[in-house]
Amino acid sequence: MQWFPGHMAKTKRLIREQLRLCDAVFELLDARIPSSSRNPMIKEILGTKPRIVVLNKIDLAEPGQTRTWESVFIDEGHPVLKVDSVRGTGIRAVTAVVQKAVPRTGTALLMRPLRVMVVGIPNVGKSSFVNRLVGQRSARAGKRPGLTRGKQWIRVGRNIELLDTPGVLWPKFEDPEVGYRLAVTGAVREEVLDVEDVARWLLNWLLANSPTALKKRFDLRALPGECADLLDLIGIKRGLLLPGGRADRTKTAAALLKDFQEGRLGRFTLDET
Repeated sequence: MQWFPGHMAKTKRLIREQLRLCDAVFELLDARIPSSSRNPMIKEILGTKPRIVVLNKIDLAEPGQTRTWESVFIDEGHPVLKVDSVRGTGIRAVTAVVQKAVPRTGTALLMRPLRVMVVGIPNVGKSSFVNRLVGQRSARAGKRPGLTRGKQWIRVGRNIELLDTPGVLWPKFEDPEVGYRLAVTGAVREEVLDVEDVARWLLNWLLANSPTALKKRFDLRALPGECADLLDLIGIKRGLLLPGGRADRTKTAAALLKDFQEGRLGRFTLDET
């Protein structure tokens, strides 16, 4: 899977150019895929700049796994914030964590707000995070990846200024599993995906890790062993049919992915520590 449109290359340049103006960086990660949602390009660009890891969408991730991943990042030397930007969980702790992460040394730093860049992959919830911090809809937010396109400096109270940046992926996912996890959680536009292939991957993962979630969501007494048969069964249960009564696999796959992304199947963490 390769995905590197022009605006993402532009974002990479923007981050490099503006990083020198910033005192720290919020690195937003999807709590369901804390490893897969880390852009290796971002890590290389940031270097030694103070970084605060923000595990976003904790309401959709398995709580015990989120605590485990929090420990992993703390062991790497990064402060960690666990947040649900939609409901505001964890947002109150942000200012204190930033001030602790960036020592105020030097007259210039004492005289101005701390400047923090917000980075992350598409659809990780950066705009929702910024909106929660600011308390109003200052940045565009939505469920489609790639809504934020330009440079935005945003004031948060008296002590922090944020630089919101567009979501950026990297040119090629060397590990196909990483690509699937990103696709399942909505980081890649559906236009460039084979939605049936991605849905089959998700079904395989759920069959191996939480078959009861499928039974409960779709009211199934037993589960077929083959993902194609299971996808058909789900389509029939949902009434997503083609002429003749066959399941519409494309619509069923899209509906399944939406169910997962909105937490209707349960709370799952796809990355293992």
